[in-house]
Amino acid sequence: MSGPSPDNKHPMEGFPQVCFIKNTVSNPDIIIGDYTYYDDPVDSEDFERNVLYHFPFIGDKLVIGKFCALARGVKFIMNGANHKLSGISTYPFQIFGNGWEKVMPAAEDLPYKGDTVIGNDVWIGYEALFMPGVKVGNGAIVSSKSVVTGDVPAYAIVGGNPAKVIRYRFDSETIARLEQIAWWNWPVEKISAHLALITAGDVDALAAC
Repeated sequence: MSGPSPDNKHPMEGFPQVCFIKNTVSNPDIIIGDYTYYDDPVDSEDFERNVLYHFPFIGDKLVIGKFCALARGVKFIMNGANHKLSGISTYPFQIFGNGWEKVMPAAEDLPYKGDTVIGNDVWIGYEALFMPGVKVGNGAIVSSKSVVTGDVPAYAIVGGNPAKVIRYRFDSETIARLEQIAWWNWPVEKISAHLALITAGDVDALAAC
């Protein structure tokens, strides 16, 4: 068996709140991997409403890997939210015109944190919030209502405001092995054949595949 198709919007009959969002996102600056889903009973297909201040002239991207599970209300703040910090006031006078546009900041005057990148097999809890430019490693877990202001290591469990590492899911040697195995890049037929190992805790057995 090859498993469900990543090209379907809703992966399972009876779960209309779960949507494979690769197939519903239209913004070319939002890149979603296969089988990543958003779970929201209020229009799960419209995941893009959760990506805030994402203006095309800035050019930053939101990249989310494969097999990620995104809970309701997850939000990503992009670089368009930034105000100039080098002056006395941070107020964006220029956007109101009528002469105030004369203090329009140059692009280099605005903070820019780069792309926001979420790895593969990441579980993001209810109403977690991500600040611009953060990087989240493979296999990480982001607890509900966390505010992620900095990078999250692979297979870390983080929580709080700002989010801090609570613990790691595996020791460093095992994490390195899992990164090398990278099961999420296997053909779907191989994933289907070895689901019992992927969902178990025996890394040696998984590596033997």
